[in-house]
Amino acid sequence: MKADAVFEGGGVKGIGLVGAVLAAEERGYRWVNLAGTSAGAIVAALLAAGYSARELRDILLNLDYRKFLDRSPLDHLPVVGPLASLVLELGLYEGRYFTAWLADLLKARGVVTFGDLVLTEYRDDPQYRYRLRVVASDITRGRLLILPQDIAAYGINPDDLEVALAVRMSMSIPFFFEPVILRQRGQHRSRTASVIVDGGLLSNFPVWLFDSPGLPEWPTFGFKLVEPQEGRPREIRGPLSLLRALIATMLEAHDARHIQEQDFVRTIAIPTLGIGTVEFDLDRHRAEALFYAGYEAAQKFFADWDFQAYVHAFRLDPPDRDQKGGSLA
Repeated sequence: MKADAVFEGGGVKGIGLVGAVLAAEERGYRWVNLAGTSAGAIVAALLAAGYSARELRDILLNLDYRKFLDRSPLDHLPVVGPLASLVLELGLYEGRYFTAWLADLLKARGVVTFGDLVLTEYRDDPQYRYRLRVVASDITRGRLLILPQDIAAYGINPDDLEVALAVRMSMSIPFFFEPVILRQRGQHRSRTASVIVDGGLLSNFPVWLFDSPGLPEWPTFGFKLVEPQEGRPREIRGPLSLLRALIATMLEAHDARHIQEQDFVRTIAIPTLGIGTVEFDLDRHRAEALFYAGYEAAQKFFADWDFQAYVHAFRLDPPDRDQKGGSLA
């Protein structure tokens, strides 16, 4: 069965997304279009490259996430190092190890650029040309980026954009990882470089991304990470707790307000068991618990899921029933 998938961001909590994907694949779903933000972009990219959920489970459960916390020589300066890194490099960690790690996994499946992820059936349709969409935020120009398509505005051919670099842009948690500095090329050249950070800053859960007019031929499933304390007030006791609350609000509040009922009914809510977004010292026991939380959440979701009932309830009302080929939910 065909389906599209959109994955929310959530740092190391992304292992829960993989558990839910396994349950979907066991039900016979095969992915056409995939999208994600931050950790969700990692999962989406690897699925788009051809990895199965079982393969991703083994990769992520055996991963030492602490290796992603790579520092520059500046960071190792006594006392002033971290502060200098924030001021001069705009982030505590380099993100180079992550980029190389992901690039190697993608290359092993023959994927380097988005040109390797073109859907033959939709190669002439700009919206659906690529199997993968990655969400990032250009805070210099105040705009949401849907990659690879939006990279054209910077003078770069979307086919030539490296997938690992796009995901690196998407997972640049403000203040935590250094942002990606993007300079425009060709006729788009500008003196001002763009600072690209985590896509969750503007849309952490873009479940709407594959929607188009008309009746859908197959469903889009949203994979959303649900915090046990979601909706509860956060305690602000000092600068560190203020920073954590600030980042959490940036990544969560926008989509929470705008997600509608028709989005919730196609969304798998995955409990995060209290695991933090930047808990990079996550041990295998807790990682496995998070994986199975995602698996069980998806099992419950699919026990009640009825695609035709969804279409009847939410997609029959619009007057425009354009039956364009490849119309997606």
